Amino acid sequence: MIDLRGLRSCNEEERHACVEAIAKASTEWGFFQVMNHGISRELLEEMWREQIKLFELPFEKKARSTLLNDSYRWGTPTATSLQQFSWSEAFHVPIAKISEKFNSGQCRDAMEKLAAAMSELATTLAGALAESLGYDSWGFPESCNKSTCFLRLNHYPPCPFSSDIFGLMPHTDSDFLTILNQDQVGGLQLMKDSKWVAVKPNPSALIVNIGDLFQAWSNDVYKSVEHKVMINSKRDRYSIAYFLCPSYESTIGSCKKPSIYKDFTFGEYRKQVQEDVKTTGQKIGLPRFLLQNISL
Repeated sequence: MIDLRGLRSCNEEERHACVEAIAKASTEWGFFQVMNHGISRELLEEMWREQIKLFELPFEKKARSTLLNDSYRWGTPTATSLQQFSWSEAFHVPIAKISEKFNSGQCRDAMEKLAAAMSELATTLAGALAESLGYDSWGFPESCNKSTCFLRLNHYPPCPFSSDIFGLMPHTDSDFLTILNQDQVGGLQLMKDSKWVAVKPNPSALIVNIGDLFQAWSNDVYKSVEHKVMINSKRDRYSIAYFLCPSYESTIGSCKKPSIYKDFTFGEYRKQVQEDVKTTGQKIGLPRFLLQNISL
């Protein structure tokens, strides 16, 4: 748990300690929680209420409505077994298209306000992580803006055979970093020292996790760790995630040489992930881009 008041402190020692706490958590865990993050509880609760209304719409309307266009997802179309299936539904919305896809007032307004607040927070955190590695944090990462980043509204309905199926199967995130607001039901787990660790809900905190792109850029200093969502047999679970992504043309590169990864664009990375999921049923991710036989 990290108090972000330190990042806004005029005391340089306090600010440096906060930056290093963020970097340490990202190195050792790949996950951390933040409090005093600057996003109001009122806004998060408003978005939560609007999110529930959206998911209460009939399936046909969610799946086919031109109002919601192509943002609705459910299950795992590529799954060939229960172990590859995710018992969930979601709206995966590009930030720049919120007003286009959600033209009903309250939901659109809440999403736009939340997206702006999470974007500011994500940029601040990414800058702190870059600064810890001696990189100029101003404008980092490049090419991340409203046209490249996403909000994802998640709903995990109760499942009668919850012990046999995931709400979201184990995976890493294909971005720089993710900010998550979850409800109090719980179910999120992360991998630490080859064991699954539950992330206890905290109404005052947001969850932040490192994505694959930050792991590659940091030369494996920061860790993009596997995580999953376990389903509840009796209660609905809701969450909303912000994904800090660059443009598809952006080359990820490395903050230092020699790099342990090939240079690749975000578009190349996404394409490889999609091909692997289609052919193997699962994401392979960064190992596909490792350079061989280099001496560090």
